[in-house]
Amino acid sequence: MWDAQCGIFFIHKTSFLSNSEFAILNSAFRKRPEAFFMNEYPMAFVTAPGRVEFKNRILPSLKDDDVLIKVKACSICGGDLHLYKGKHPFAQLPMAIGHEISGAVIKRGRDVRKVSPGDRVAIEPVITCGQCYFCLRGEYHLCQNIAYQYSIGQGGFTPYFVVSENRVHRLPDFISYEEGSLLEPLAVAVHAVRKAEVERGQSAAIFGAGGIGLFLLQALKAAACGEVFIVDVLRHRLNTALSLGANLAINVSEENPVETIFRETKGLGVDRSFEAVGLEKTLRQSAESLKKGGICVLLGLFENPLEVNFPVNLFAQREIQIRGSRGYCGDFQVALELLEKKKVRLKPIISHQLPLGSLEQAFEILLDPNSQANKVVIQL
Repeated sequence: MWDAQCGIFFIHKTSFLSNSEFAILNSAFRKRPEAFFMNEYPMAFVTAPGRVEFKNRILPSLKDDDVLIKVKACSICGGDLHLYKGKHPFAQLPMAIGHEISGAVIKRGRDVRKVSPGDRVAIEPVITCGQCYFCLRGEYHLCQNIAYQYSIGQGGFTPYFVVSENRVHRLPDFISYEEGSLLEPLAVAVHAVRKAEVERGQSAAIFGAGGIGLFLLQALKAAACGEVFIVDVLRHRLNTALSLGANLAINVSEENPVETIFRETKGLGVDRSFEAVGLEKTLRQSAESLKKGGICVLLGLFENPLEVNFPVNLFAQREIQIRGSRGYCGDFQVALELLEKKKVRLKPIISHQLPLGSLEQAFEILLDPNSQANKVVIQL
């Protein structure tokens, strides 16, 4: 049966099916879901602040290099949360949501060779032209015509997803679909750490212990970073950070993080800092906590970017740098290597798992500071 509200094709026990018949049918569905899918299916959109609606979508024809994915899990990103609040600085409502996706290949175009039906994959949701100055240099994350799947109307909170074979990555067997949906934000963190040019033994501070902050922590440790401080206002996130290897967790509601960092570094500050919140206060703190000559990498999405005041004299006084970090470019492969080498743990970051029909509830959980949420994953 097709549940139009939740967007799930499911099989349930009916009076005209014996237990053995039901078991056979259910087993067949699990093994070959492509035999049961329909050409019309729902997809989640934020249509107004605080409102999620499912709109029907017609399954497009596959291009020769396309693959059809049966979505198994999609985690909620901070960008999705900005959209849900109606405060995303680069996107207007209504907008499709969901881009941290994992699933199983169920069909492929005739020229596809990279994956086969049955392969378990994560999706890289970027769309690039392949022809501009930056794409030809291999810097596709800077593509002059860059787009993302959700921005052209294809979000990940849906049963099916069509994508080019060049944007799917096989998951290791020991990684669940729920964990696999976190490969995309892990790649974001990997890219930021590479952008920071971290050297062995250097110190770092992360402002924001949300999903990206916790991935940054692990990517820094994998890069042989020395002491890593992490700053947040929520105790449960700081506790998670400590369990993942943070040297010191600083609760900004209890102490001044800049003063603490300078005290712990004998008055020098940290070599690298990462702003992963998107607030004026944390941007200032991430710059002020730097050692002279240090580098701050900016990842946070600012809802009011034109209202940020910043002490620009710090650039000259301390010869610091602030670098932007945009998405990923070849970083999915690095992220997968970290997983294969067991350098990163994904499961401890998942705090909630909910069905697709509870998507709006999932957003409200993330907005509730008492929910103790880290990453919320939607299962399909």
